[in-house]
Amino acid sequence: MASNDPGLASFTATAEDPTKGAINDSTGADTESPTAPDQFDEKFEATKWEIWAYYAYYTGNNGLTLFNFAPTAFQNLLYQAAGDSETLYFAGRDREINSIVLLSNGISFAIQIVIFLIVGSFADFGSWRPNILIVLSIIAYAIGFGWLGVHTEEKWRIGLGLYIVGLIAYQTTLTFWTAAFPGLARNTPALREKAERYAEGMITREEYDFADSMKRNELSNTAFYIQSLGEIVILAVIVGIMFSLNVNASASNNNWGLSVLIAFATGIWILLSLPWFIMEKRRPGQDPRTNIVLAGCKQLWVATTHVWKLKQSLFYLIGYFLLGDSLNTTVTVIGTLQNSIVTYNSLELTYLLIVGIAAQAVGIYSFWSIQRRYGLSTKTMFNVVAVCIILLNGWGMIGIWSQRFGFHHVWEVWAYQAFYGLFVCPWYSYSQTMISEVTPRGKEFLFFSLFSIVGKTSAFIGPLVSSAIIDDTGNNSTPFYFLFGLSLFSFIFLLFFVDVERSRKEQEVFLAEE
Repeated sequence: MASNDPGLASFTATAEDPTKGAINDSTGADTESPTAPDQFDEKFEATKWEIWAYYAYYTGNNGLTLFNFAPTAFQNLLYQAAGDSETLYFAGRDREINSIVLLSNGISFAIQIVIFLIVGSFADFGSWRPNILIVLSIIAYAIGFGWLGVHTEEKWRIGLGLYIVGLIAYQTTLTFWTAAFPGLARNTPALREKAERYAEGMITREEYDFADSMKRNELSNTAFYIQSLGEIVILAVIVGIMFSLNVNASASNNNWGLSVLIAFATGIWILLSLPWFIMEKRRPGQDPRTNIVLAGCKQLWVATTHVWKLKQSLFYLIGYFLLGDSLNTTVTVIGTLQNSIVTYNSLELTYLLIVGIAAQAVGIYSFWSIQRRYGLSTKTMFNVVAVCIILLNGWGMIGIWSQRFGFHHVWEVWAYQAFYGLFVCPWYSYSQTMISEVTPRGKEFLFFSLFSIVGKTSAFIGPLVSSAIIDDTGNNSTPFYFLFGLSLFSFIFLLFFVDVERSRKEQEVFLAEE
C-alpha cells in the first residue's frame, strides 16, 4: 500500500486495508501478508544531520524574542505611558494595563485563526511546505529587529502593533515547524526497520504502532530538551549584555536593554534556523490531482465534515481546546503579575528565565526518561502534566482572598518558574505528540493547523473572559476561579473520553474510505 505519509513510497504490493494486504506470489495466488502503514523511499530517509538541523531551528525559535522579552517590553511601555492611573484608552474605553494585554492577545490569536485556515489546508500537498516556514520566519526576524526602534513610552501604540504581529509570527512558525516531526520520525532508519519486521510478520501491529509513537515522542522531547540547554547558554550571554548596558541605572537604560535583547535573540534565531532551511528534505505530500487551491479547499471541507467520524480526534480536539485555554490564559495572567512584582527589571526577569529554562530542561529530560524506561504511553504523560496545570491554578486561586500566597511575592515567582519548568512545560511536547497520535497519516499539516486554530480560539476566548473579570472586579487574581474550574473539567473530560487505541482504528477506517 502506498502510504499517505509525506516522502513515503511503496515497497510492497497494494494492500486491501490498512493492516492486511493481498499480495500476489510468483504463482499468481493471493496470500495474506501484513503491510506496514508507512512505506519508505531511501532518498527521503531522515539523516542524523537533518534531525539535528530540526532541533537547531527550535533552539533558535525559543520564544525569547517574541514570546518572552517582547511582551515584557510592551507591558513596560504601557505602564510607563499610563503613569499612576495605570489605565490607558484602548478599544473604545479606559482600560487596566492587564486588560489591554489580554485583549491584544485575543486580537492576535483571532488573526492567527484566519492564517491557519488559509495556509494549513494547502500545506499537505506537493513539496512546497518548507517555503511556508521560511516566509513566516523572515517576517518574525523583521519584527524582532523592529523593536530596536521602539523603546520609549510615547511609542506604546507601535509596540502594541509589534506585539500582536510578533505573536502571530512566533506561533505560526512554531506550528509549521512542529507539524514536520511525525513525517521526520516516520522516515528514520529505525522505523524503516520496524516496518520491514512487521511486513515479515516478526512483530505485531501493536508493537509497530508503539515503536512509531515512541519515535515521535523521542524527537519531540529531544527537540525540547536541546532547545532548553541552548536557551540557557543564550540567556547567560544576555546577562552579560545586560551588565554592559547597565540596565539598572535608569528606566531608559532598561527600556533600551529589552529592545537589544529581542534583537540579539532574533540574530541567534536566524543563525540556527539556516541549517534546517538548507537540510530539510522536500518530501512530497499528497498528490492534489487537481488545482492545488481547489484541492486545499476540498481537503479543508472533508476534514471539517468528516472529523465527526474520527470521534477520538474530536474528543481530543475539545479537551485540547479547554485545557489549552486554561494554560494559555494562566501563563498570561501569571506573567503580568510577575512583571509587576519585579517591576519589569530586565536583569531580574532574565535570571527568572534562566531558572525556568533550567527547570524545563530537567523536567522534559525526566519525563522522557521515565516514559522510555517504563514504556508509558503518551496519554499517561499528558495526564500527569494536566494535573500539574490544575495545581498551578489552585495556587493562583488562593491569592484571590489571601495576600500571603497566590502570586503576590517575589519568592513565589521564583518558585513558579521552577514548578512551571519541571512539571508544566512538558505540555508543549506531549500535547503536540498527542495531536500526532490522533492525526491520520498524510494529514499532519492540515490537522496541526486545525488544532492550532482551536488552540488560538481558546487563547482568544480565555483572555477576553479574564479581561472582563479583571475589569469587573479590579482584582488581577480573580481569573483563577475561572481557570481552576476550566482546567479541572478539561482533565476529567480527557481522562475518560480520549482513547488512543480506538483513535488508530478510526484513522484506518477514515483513510480507507477516503
